[in-house]
Amino acid sequence: MSLGLIGRKIGMTHVYDENGVAVSVTVIDVSQNDFLQVKNTETDGYSAVQVGFAEQKESRVNQPKMGHFRKNGSKPKRVVKEFRFENDAALPDTAGTALDASLFQNGQYVDVIGETKGNGFQGVVKRFGFGGSPMTHGCMMHRRTGGIAMGTDPGRVWKNKKMPGRHGVYRRTVQNLRIVESRPADNVLLISGAVPGPKGGIIVVRPAKKKPLPEAKLD
Repeated sequence: MSLGLIGRKIGMTHVYDENGVAVSVTVIDVSQNDFLQVKNTETDGYSAVQVGFAEQKESRVNQPKMGHFRKNGSKPKRVVKEFRFENDAALPDTAGTALDASLFQNGQYVDVIGETKGNGFQGVVKRFGFGGSPMTHGCMMHRRTGGIAMGTDPGRVWKNKKMPGRHGVYRRTVQNLRIVESRPADNVLLISGAVPGPKGGIIVVRPAKKKPLPEAKLD
C-alpha cells in the first residue's frame, strides 16, 4: 500500500474538461491531515505510517489516546488511520512529504474507501434482492421471506439465514476512480463518479492498486 489521505465527502457537482464535456465528480475535503507516527519493522514488527484527520476537543479524548497524541507532538484527532508499506525502505519522508491534495495528481487513479448510507430496518427484498412471491390474487405474502426452517428435526433456523434486519453502513471500496482535478490551494480532490457514504462521511483515498500513475507529459 502507498500513502493516502483521509477526507470528508462534501457532495457532488460537475466540471468541464478540456474538450468541454461535463464530468460528474465527488468533492473530497482532505485538509487537516497530519502525520502522527511512523512504524518500522524493528520496533513495531511492520512498516506503516499513522495519519490523523480533523481536530478534536481534548475533553472528548481519553487519556491513553491523549498521551499518544502528545508523545508524537500532535493535537487530538477525530480519525486515525494507518497506511501500510511493504518494507521500511518504502516509508516516506515525513519531514518533506506534504499531507494535502498535492499528494495526488490530475489523471491519477485512486481507490476510495467509505461506509455506505444507512437504510435502517429493511426486508429481504431490499436487503438481499429477493424476488418475492407472486403479486396475483390468492397469494397472501408478496414481499415476505417465505419458509425459513423445516417442520421436522432439526426444525430450527440455521445461522446466517438471510432475514430482515439493519441495512446499510457497510464498508465498501470503489477501485480505479480517476482524479479529475487536484486543488492544493483549496485542499480538495475532485474524483470522477460517486463514492460510498453520505455527505459529511469519512473517506479514505489511496493510490489505486490495479492502475499505475499517469505518464508524465513531455514538453
